[in-house]
Amino acid sequence: MAIKVLVVDDSSFFRRRVSEIINADPRLTVVGNATNGKEACELVKVLQPDVITMDIEMPVMDGITAVREIMKIAPTPILMFSSLTQDGAKATLDALDAGALDFLPKKFEDIARNRDEAVDLLQKRVAELAGKRFYLRRHNVSSPAIKTLSTPPGRNMSAMTSEVRPAAISAINTGRTGSEPALTAKIPLRFRASGKKYQLVAIGTSTGGPVALQKILTQLPANFPYPIILVQHMPATFTAAFAARLNNLCRIEVKEAQNGDILRAGVAYLAPGGQQMMVDGRAVGARLRIIDGGERMNYKPCVDVSFGSAAKVFNDRVLSIVLTGMGADGREGARMLKANGSTVWAQDEDSCVVYGMPQAVAKAGISSHDLPLDRIAEYILIELGLS
Repeated sequence: MAIKVLVVDDSSFFRRRVSEIINADPRLTVVGNATNGKEACELVKVLQPDVITMDIEMPVMDGITAVREIMKIAPTPILMFSSLTQDGAKATLDALDAGALDFLPKKFEDIARNRDEAVDLLQKRVAELAGKRFYLRRHNVSSPAIKTLSTPPGRNMSAMTSEVRPAAISAINTGRTGSEPALTAKIPLRFRASGKKYQLVAIGTSTGGPVALQKILTQLPANFPYPIILVQHMPATFTAAFAARLNNLCRIEVKEAQNGDILRAGVAYLAPGGQQMMVDGRAVGARLRIIDGGERMNYKPCVDVSFGSAAKVFNDRVLSIVLTGMGADGREGARMLKANGSTVWAQDEDSCVVYGMPQAVAKAGISSHDLPLDRIAEYILIELGLS
C-alpha cells in the first residue's frame, strides 16, 4: 500500500511541484492538497495521511499553528518547508518544538547540488517519516509516562531511581503493531558509572536532533565541569538561531562555535552550519578550528570530522553520544574514539525520530550503551560523578 501524503501550501505552483515529485515515487501517493493550515487540520481527520508536507507562512492559519493543532487531533509525521533566512530559522525551530519531525529548504537549489538529488532527497525524507506515527504516539508531550525527566526541588539526581519506569514501558507497548520496533534490549535496568575520567563531552545528531539536544542540555547544571561540542546537521543560517535558543533555555552557556574558541567548562559549542568544526591543540587549552569542509563532504558540519579530531586531542577522555539522525555520520568518528579508549553511547531505537546514525554505531559494536532519550542527561551526570 502506497504511503499517503497530504501537501499543504498556499502556492498552487509549489503544491503542484511537490505533488509531482511525490507521485513520481511508486512508494508514495498524494491523497490531498490544502491551501492553509485550517484546511490541513480538516483534511487530516478525513484523509488520515501517513505524512504531511507543510509550508510555514500561509493565510488563515500558519504552518506552526497547524502543526500544534494536528498534534492534538491526530498526531502525524510532518515535514516542514522553510526559507533559509534568520526568520525562517526561527519559524522552523518553532515548528519542530510544536511537533514537526523534520524540515527541508523550500528552494530546491538549496536542498542539493542538482535537481535529481533534491528530488531523491525529498522522496526519501517523506518515505522515512511515514513510519513515525508510532513515535508520535509514544512520545506525545501530554503523556505523563514520557515527560522529560527533572529533579524535584530538594532532591538530587542520585536519590531518583535509575530503573526503567513501568509506566513508560506500558505506554510504549500500548498499541504496538508488528511493524513497530521492539524496545531495545540494551537499556540498562540500573545504570552505574564506569569510573572513567573525562575532559570533553561530544554529541552528534541530525534528523530529530534539535528537540533531542534541547531535552538533554536543559537538564545539565550551570556548573557543568566540562566543555561540550555539538554537531547538528543544519543549514548555515540556522545554527546561530538554534544556539541562541538553546542558550536562553539552558543553565549552561550554548554558543555557535567560532574559529579559535578555547574550550571552557560549562560551555556547549554548536558547529556552524556549512562548515567543519575540529578540535585542535592539547587537551589542556584545546581550541576549535572552523574550516570549510570542501565540496566532497556529504555533511557540513560532519560528526565524523569533529569526533575524529576530538579523539586525537583527548584520547580516552571523551564521553561521546550519537543521537537520532539519518545515515551513518558519526560511526567512523566514534570508532576512532573507542579505539583510543573513549566512551561511546547511542540513542536507542524507540526514542529516535530516525534510527540511522545511532543504529550504525550500535550495529558496528561501537556503543557500550543504547539509551532512551529521556534518561541520557541523567546518565551523563551519573557517569561524570555529578549525581
